Amino acid sequence: MEWFMADTRRWVWLGGLVLVAGFIYLLHSILTPFLVALLLAYLFDPLVDRLEKLGLSRTWGVVAVFALFTLIVMALLLILVPMLAKQLLRLYELAPQMLDWLQHTAMPWAQSKLGLSDGFWKFDKVKAAISEHMGQTTDIVGVILSQATASSLALIGWLANLVLIPVVSFYLLRDWDLMMAKIRSLLPRDREARVVELAGECHEVLGAFVRGQLLVMVALGGIYAAGLMLVGLELGLLIGLIAGLAAIVPYMGFITGIGAALIAGLFQFGGDLYPMIGIVAVFMVGQALEGMVLTPLLVGDRIGLHPVAVIFAILAGGELFGFTGVLLALPVAAVIMVLVRHVHDLYKDSDIYSGADGAGQ
Repeated sequence: MEWFMADTRRWVWLGGLVLVAGFIYLLHSILTPFLVALLLAYLFDPLVDRLEKLGLSRTWGVVAVFALFTLIVMALLLILVPMLAKQLLRLYELAPQMLDWLQHTAMPWAQSKLGLSDGFWKFDKVKAAISEHMGQTTDIVGVILSQATASSLALIGWLANLVLIPVVSFYLLRDWDLMMAKIRSLLPRDREARVVELAGECHEVLGAFVRGQLLVMVALGGIYAAGLMLVGLELGLLIGLIAGLAAIVPYMGFITGIGAALIAGLFQFGGDLYPMIGIVAVFMVGQALEGMVLTPLLVGDRIGLHPVAVIFAILAGGELFGFTGVLLALPVAAVIMVLVRHVHDLYKDSDIYSGADGAGQ
């Protein structure tokens, strides 16, 4: 009878997980604002808890955090958006010249050094395709505007989701502790300690990743952008911020950033060696700070996700659930890693691993 009850309980848990996964799959198109709101609430909960300890009520603590966050976002938008728009426009202006430079300077040099055939790069086709699309910019803008006008309901829905995020975040953050207490009260009494232990470990991993890795990405983006702009690279802000975003995958930000910066630097500075040394130095300093300061301080060693696992999780999440899956991918992967670690420990302690069952027969 006990075996039957234990087996039934396992099937109930498995069925619950299947239902949750099915729910996410069926409603993933409308879940994005709620998931973003949940992420913001999770990020800001420790800060609100600290304000509560200082004597502020939960509601006023949430208001203070949201006000501060709004001011920071608005300030960044006012500063960064005009600069990014200027650099994107500059990139658009430089694109034909960069293509000519790649075709007539960089590629011939690479061919002579690597012994490649003249037709290896097929650059004429690439240039023709890009030039054709760039020549249709006005038409593309017109199509986009007409589509936006025709799909005004979709635009209204997008704006509604944008407004929904802070509203849902506010209520989730205000009632966060109450929700956690309610969930804990519903746990089976004989499993509560085990579930709380697992939840605590998942919280450590998620906190390290969600809060820590985001801070690492922001810090690296700032370091790369500031360094490249100091070197004098025209597209420094754009390349630096892209490298910071790519840092969500270990070493990806460094590789993509230094590659793009060196190409842009060779085009801009030509044979001037000192700016190129400066570009390399910026990324070497950023990589050193990430490895020795930022990651140990902000993330720690609790995550343990292999770079291949990170890439697979993002691609799999996007394939299964779209943008919602991308948002969920790494947090879910981190939780799965914790569960796999516990299953591994249970297996190592089991009779199956030790061979006790076979020895007794």
